[in-house]
Amino acid sequence: MTNKITILIDPHSTIAQALNWQKIGTVVHEISELYRVVKENVIDLILVDESRSDLKRPVATKIRRYNGLTEIWRIGYSTTNIEPDDDFIDGHISVNLGEDGMLKKIKQILHAKQLLSHYKIIGRSSQMKLIAETIERIAPTDVPILIVGPSGSGKELVARAIHHNSTRADRPFVALNCGALAEGVLESELFGHEKGAFTGSVSKREGLFFKADGGSIFLDEIGETKPDTQVKLLRVLEDGTYYPVGSSTARRVNVRVISATNRDLTEAIAEHIFREDLYFRIGVVKIVLPPLFERKGDIQPLLQHFWGNYRNLDYSDSALGLLTKYDWPGNIRQLKNFADRMTALKPKGLVSMEDVEQFIDEQHTTITNLPVSTGKTVEEAGQELIYHAILSLGNEIRLLRDLITAHLPAENPSPEYQSPKVDSLKGMSIEDMEKLMMQQVLIETNGNRKEAAKKLGIGERTLYRKLKKYNLS
Repeated sequence: MTNKITILIDPHSTIAQALNWQKIGTVVHEISELYRVVKENVIDLILVDESRSDLKRPVATKIRRYNGLTEIWRIGYSTTNIEPDDDFIDGHISVNLGEDGMLKKIKQILHAKQLLSHYKIIGRSSQMKLIAETIERIAPTDVPILIVGPSGSGKELVARAIHHNSTRADRPFVALNCGALAEGVLESELFGHEKGAFTGSVSKREGLFFKADGGSIFLDEIGETKPDTQVKLLRVLEDGTYYPVGSSTARRVNVRVISATNRDLTEAIAEHIFREDLYFRIGVVKIVLPPLFERKGDIQPLLQHFWGNYRNLDYSDSALGLLTKYDWPGNIRQLKNFADRMTALKPKGLVSMEDVEQFIDEQHTTITNLPVSTGKTVEEAGQELIYHAILSLGNEIRLLRDLITAHLPAENPSPEYQSPKVDSLKGMSIEDMEKLMMQQVLIETNGNRKEAAKKLGIGERTLYRKLKKYNLS
């Protein structure tokens, strides 16, 4: 343990006298010593005396240049949570735990890191640690799993980790994107077909359930399946039987079903396009993958992973800073796209902030419906989208008002409706205008949040966060 843990401590603090730190790891007293240790050794965990104010974000970033997965935890008597500005800190351990309690906590931290490494999940965020711990518990079972997450967030990686750490690991793992095939083709792919079952079926063909027998089948984008296919999937989950297309003879199969979706299936159920009984069958355990913008501390280790074979490729601090500010709508897949681009353009060079800006600008040109720069935080981008919507609405209201008044006789307007006064927006803060706009759109959509988000040009997640912020939920 001592070769993986380093403790940065103030020798004159009470914390230094609280425990036998030498028994826990290598003790250093200066930042320069810490740099030397992380440069010469692979360090898994750094414990920092809470009285050391010299370990700030730039120092943490430099330390993690040697190993992006190095965790930094504060140690002290305080039990307060890490401040938002200290999000480069992975956690806090109370000295009040004592030596045995401290060692137990460290063991838990290192175990979570080992799980992530074993499952080939790159990151050190608490969300991914929780997912790794969930995989550890459920992989040995046969329960159906539903993985929920945005496109590019690593759903198939998690599905493979579950399979390869199950009792079915030596049997096939078969994957299929349900959204990529037409319904008739999808049914044939899943269940197979008999010769002559449809035009062009000149021979019998076995489906993916047959090929996955004894193993696992991964059904990506299961929310895109049609009701008829859903009924047949439900039958397989309930009693392990299915019928090939064109056959009246049932087949039996022993397959673990792992499903994935990037959409809210509860909404699909409400819209009567996804069966509720199937939802409960596929989602006995649900794993929710966060988008990359919610785990930005994982960007640095992910880049290092993608550039593993390009030791001479480096990045400036300003480039990394901009990468962590970007909202990554394409998630890890988009980050890998950026990494691959840099390996092609400058395999032996420094990735600069200008390189990142150019990449972001090019991503923006592919999204014509976003009238804002995507090189901003999610909060800034969402706020600017709504600001543009307010200005656009204001112009439309002015034109509409002028058109109506030009064709109406001069008389007192009806008290039932008062046209919004666009000029009254002057002097209002963006927050006030944002709240006003949300109230107006919610009224127009009769409280339908999905429709409101669409009209505002923002994601539903962003809308929910802002509704909570303005007490409109």
